Amino acid sequence: MGPKLGVLGVLFMLNTMYAQKVVYTFTEFPYKETNKNEIMFREVEAACNRGCLGKTSVSKILCNRQCVSPSCYRDIYSNDQLEEGEVDVRLNSFKGCFIQRYNRSRP
Repeated sequence: MGPKLGVLGVLFMLNTMYAQKVVYTFTEFPYKETNKNEIMFREVEAACNRGCLGKTSVSKILCNRQCVSPSCYRDIYSNDQLEEGEVDVRLNSFKGCFIQRYNRSRP
């Protein structure tokens, strides 16, 4: 039993030494969830969904986000693509970016 514990102990130490917490940072945009903002986002999102027919899962989500706002997509997703099964913690920032840029482009 001694040698097994020794090997396990060494493996634990190596694992601890090489295990690093991965911190991902992305550009954050404030988003205030109001009826007006949600309606605007959903309308554009629905129009974009029609252009992403045939795609499924993550590829459909990314297609949709690129369509909704190519510049926000670049700022938030281009350096680290959304992966299958990943919880999209960037969605509110994406919505905030979209609303900010949409409001800026209005006359």
